[in-house]
Amino acid sequence: MQKNKMVNIYLYSRYERFWHWLQSTLIIILLLTGFELHGTFSLFGFRSAVDVHNFVGLSWLILFAFFIFWLFTTGEFKQYIPTTRKMLAVVRYYSYGIFRGETHPVPKRRELKHNPLQRLVYLSLAALLLPIQMATGFLYWGYNSWPTWGLEWLSLPVIAFIHMAGAFAILSFLVVHIYMITTGHTVSAHTKAMITGWEEVEEGTQIEDWEQKERKAPQPAS
Repeated sequence: MQKNKMVNIYLYSRYERFWHWLQSTLIIILLLTGFELHGTFSLFGFRSAVDVHNFVGLSWLILFAFFIFWLFTTGEFKQYIPTTRKMLAVVRYYSYGIFRGETHPVPKRRELKHNPLQRLVYLSLAALLLPIQMATGFLYWGYNSWPTWGLEWLSLPVIAFIHMAGAFAILSFLVVHIYMITTGHTVSAHTKAMITGWEEVEEGTQIEDWEQKERKAPQPAS
């Protein structure tokens, strides 16, 4: 089957690319220092790992708040609104069709940066997993202040368990994410797009109505 001509579209803004690579770096540092604190290996040294983990964790919390602010002030939050349309088609593609060279059922466009499965996963990360991880990390960091904050009823072992479970969940996502970025029309296509902002897509693919980020309201009949 002959494929359509590939064309470049500007998909990711400078801020999106900056935030993507910054957050990736912060997460990797937090994973490395966090696992070192649990004795998995020795890299920074225990005391240095504690200091680095605390500083990077607090920095991530502040920067994440700016990211959420950016999402809502630019309207980009609409890219993460979940939908079930074509969800099964996307799941089938990644579990079967991709190995047969089939075309992706939901191609990328400026109005549609994320397919239905990505929307669900990224929204779950941004609205659930990451906030829980940051909150438990902050509570862990401020343990000595719990009585002052009126939080002495909390259980440190429970907070520690949730924080560790969240770390493994983020690590699992990172591994899957690294694999998924190799599934473009070339192994490096998605990585290149997140560096330059330009994504190669097939020419002539139309966006369906439900995929539009913004829709014009129908005009009333005169």
